[in-house]
Amino acid sequence: MALDMAKYRLIFLEESTDHLGEISRALLDLEKEMASAEAIDTLFRMAHSIKSMAASLGYDAVADLAHRLEDRMEGVRTAGRVRSQEELALLFRSLEALEGMVEAVNREEEPSLADDQLLAQLAEQGEDGADPGAESPDPVGGEPKKVRL
Repeated sequence: MALDMAKYRLIFLEESTDHLGEISRALLDLEKEMASAEAIDTLFRMAHSIKSMAASLGYDAVADLAHRLEDRMEGVRTAGRVRSQEELALLFRSLEALEGMVEAVNREEEPSLADDQLLAQLAEQGEDGADPGAESPDPVGGEPKKVRL
């Protein structure tokens, strides 16, 4: 029996739209409180769900970006907070890119690959989950310095 891909595409669109709405609400919560564990967990779970659905249907570009977002959110979970305004802006850009990809699926087009710079920025975090753009205190005291990983 052949799979009815149109049916699965519609389910993907419906569920992805719901998940993107949840991500949007979580990001708005994180704007107010960058250490909101509930918002961080929601964002992580929704990225994971989108990744899984997209991968199962062959929407590789969507799955790749959602996977990078999920990995980034794992680092945020480890840190217990969004580590900078720049990181928050990166998360918003990721949401916008995912929304555009899902819209392409809705138009029955192949979603474009995410911007290489966006993917690279999502991957820019240390082994310990630290945001390399975040400031860390000098171990001897004094002025904070930029950490390079």
